[in-house]
Formats: sequence, structure tokens, C-alpha cells
Amino acid sequence: MATTHAQVPGEPTPTSMAFLETGTAAVQNFSPIKSIHQHLCAFHFYSNDMTRQVEAHHFCAHQNEEMRQCLIYDSEAADAKLIGLEYLISEALFLKLPDSEKPLWHSHEYEVKSGVLFMPGVPGPIERQDLDKLCKTYGKTIHFWQVDRGHDLPLGIPQIMLALTRDGQLRPELARDVERRYGVSFEEEREKRAYMAGPNLGIHPLANGEGKGFKTELKEAGCMPVDSVPRVFV
Repeated sequence: MATTHAQVPGEPTPTSMAFLETGTAAVQNFSPIKSIHQHLCAFHFYSNDMTRQVEAHHFCAHQNEEMRQCLIYDSEAADAKLIGLEYLISEALFLKLPDSEKPLWHSHEYEVKSGVLFMPGVPGPIERQDLDKLCKTYGKTIHFWQVDRGHDLPLGIPQIMLALTRDGQLRPELARDVERRYGVSFEEEREKRAYMAGPNLGIHPLANGEGKGFKTELKEAGCMPVDSVPRVFV
């Protein structure tokens, strides 16, 4: 089912502030936001726990032909929560990454060819023109807000997310709910995308967490003794 969680705590925005925001919006430049041209809907799971899967709405802009950057929300509603971001790069750029970095990136071939990644409201023939390119790319995704746990604020350390790579991974109830709400059929779209191909050299063995997954952790390293820290910090 769709992601649900408690409302964000805090007082309602007063009318006076709403008027002020309307005024500032009329005179300020929002070029980075205005460059967003694409809405993708897909699913992410936590790199150490495939059972924790979330619906992810990507709002993307091109940096150039080989890189896109996307803001990720938990829905497409006006009050949606900004839960993370994703960088998408070409196969050529991915291959230039250090081997230690590659496991943090996931492939998009299965997501695209299976039909579970789609552009809401975009006609299939137009959608497939871009997804044919996306099929060859890799993405690095960080989520800041664990909405699947019902958190009403972004708690904990940022988490690396991964993407689906084969049949049987996506929770059926998530798939059915999205198909119903958007009037799409993943299976029908899979058949229409059969001609698409992934990375030219195949999916790199180090991508997708090396096929094993991993846990994002925060560790202390080289910390100074408390006595050496300025008193303002202790």
C-alpha cells in the first residue's frame, strides 16, 4: 500500500507568512527547481534490508547528457515529504568510479525492463524513448527520512538505498497499489520494453552492493580524548 506516516509536527503556517512567501516567489529566481522536467515513479529498498521497500517519486533535471539529479518525495502531492535524492550517471561515468565507490550505485536495467519504473501520465511511446536511455544508467540514492517506519521527522543517519534487480523482490501489495492508483500494468509494459538493453558491458559485478547489500553506519574514528576538546563542546 502507499507510504503512510504521521503528520509533520508543528504549528500551521500563518496567513501572514503565506502572503510573504507569495511575494518572495514573485521576485526570486528558482532556476535549479525550474530545471526539473521529469517525474519518475519507482521503488527503493534499504541496502541492508530488502523487506523495507518504499515508493519513490523522482523529480529530475539533467546536468548534461550523462548525468541527472533527482529530488525524491514520498508522493506527488503538494505536501509530499522530501525523503531523499538520487544521482543518475551513464555507464561510461560509472566505469570511471573507484572500485570502492561502485557498490554504492545500482543498475536500472531491471527496473526499466520490468515496467516497475514509469513516468506517471506520460504516453507509453514517449516514455519509452527516454527509458531506453535510462536502462543503461546507474544511480546512487540516499534517503534521509524513514517514512516506512512512521517517522514524523527525518531521524537517524542518511541511508544508501538500492533498486530491484530481479523478479520476486518487489512486494506484491506495493505493486498492486501503484498499478491501481496510476492505471498502469507493469506486466504489459514489460512486454513493450523487451527490446531495450542495459549497459553495453553488462551490469558491473560491483554494482548493486556487490549483490550482497550493506549497512550504512556512523562510526567514530580518531576522536580526541574529552579533555582535549574545547569546553564549549562538552
